[in-house]
Amino acid sequence: MFENIRLSFQGIWSHKMRSFLTMLGIIIGIAAIIAIVSTIKGTNQQIEQNLIGAGDNTVDVQVYQGDWTYEFSYNPIPDGLPVITDSVLQEIKDLESVEMASLYLSRQDYNGVYYQNTSLSGGYITGIDRNYLSTCSFLIQEGRGFTEKDYTEYRKVALLDKDSANALFQGEDPVGKTIEIKQEPFVVVGIIAKSDEFEPVINSIEDYYTYSQDASGKVYVPDTTWPIIYQFDEPQQLVVKATSTDAMTDAGKKSADILNSTLSVSDDTIRYKSEDLLEQAKEIQQLSQSTNSMLIWIAGISLIVGGIGVMNIMLVSVTERTSEIGLKKAIGARKSIILGQFLTEAAVLTSLGGLIGVIVGIVLAEIISRLNEMPVAISVPSAVVAVLFSMIIGIVFGLLPSYKAANLDPIEALRHE
Repeated sequence: MFENIRLSFQGIWSHKMRSFLTMLGIIIGIAAIIAIVSTIKGTNQQIEQNLIGAGDNTVDVQVYQGDWTYEFSYNPIPDGLPVITDSVLQEIKDLESVEMASLYLSRQDYNGVYYQNTSLSGGYITGIDRNYLSTCSFLIQEGRGFTEKDYTEYRKVALLDKDSANALFQGEDPVGKTIEIKQEPFVVVGIIAKSDEFEPVINSIEDYYTYSQDASGKVYVPDTTWPIIYQFDEPQQLVVKATSTDAMTDAGKKSADILNSTLSVSDDTIRYKSEDLLEQAKEIQQLSQSTNSMLIWIAGISLIVGGIGVMNIMLVSVTERTSEIGLKKAIGARKSIILGQFLTEAAVLTSLGGLIGVIVGIVLAEIISRLNEMPVAISVPSAVVAVLFSMIIGIVFGLLPSYKAANLDPIEALRHE
């Protein structure tokens, strides 16, 4: 085997230009496929990043009426929609796909938050429990977070995100200042932000509604003070942190199923549903992949052309080396030895072309990324498969010439000029 490989490289080096032209079809085909696959993978990752965000793997489970979230700001609390108990929350936390879970209340209020004469127009007031900040991967940027006494003593304190702080204070340090929430004074004790900054890409009205809550700014208060603002308790929403990005769908669906089992509402359209951004990302990715799969098949045609080129050059090689084959068979070389030699030569030729094609494909993907500002992600398994596939092409298309060489009559071969 090793001797056959050595002879193959020797033959390739002896006819460098001819070997390169033979490999060209393989190189172009593999390079095109690697570039397309890298672009597809990069685009899919970008789609997932645009929808899911900074990678905190959180899923919101909210009350829906039909296809729309139920607005407690404008509608009465439905009968049979209970407050989520600690035992139900613990059941959700025990799910295999759930790492953490937290309860919160949220309302959009256009004139509910003021600092002096400045209002937070369209902002969200959110009542959070003790685990919310860690579940959603928030960090304290300034000041402090909520303490246990803030919850047990019903302290009227608040946290702001960057957008609400800028809107209300316009560059002034907000920590220690007092804001009004529904005409109740709340002291700002800190500024919070996600552990990883995320700038969503807004390409449609659906994208706008998906991210409008974050863009408007939020004010966070302890959930124990929620009745002080709105005068009554109301059912909470749920946010779960999945163990991984791939587990988000399972975590959201199973959590919603548990919450729905506690409902006794007369309106069947009122249900808990998870905001499945991962599923949305997969749907968009499938549309993208169906288009790009056609490009891969087109690029694969050049591999067939390259394989035919390999067959052609191997037939020429058999003709050129007829006397050599006859001599080997005359001194006792078996058919399997001759067959293995030429198959090895064809496989080495195409494998080398595949390896060069992978390198060219990676370079091509980077060039496409820089010129069109498109993300790419190099797939190592795809590169390995591409080289192995090119080797298979060499074996398949080299089979006929190798078989012809192995079946040459030694006497006729020695007479060949």
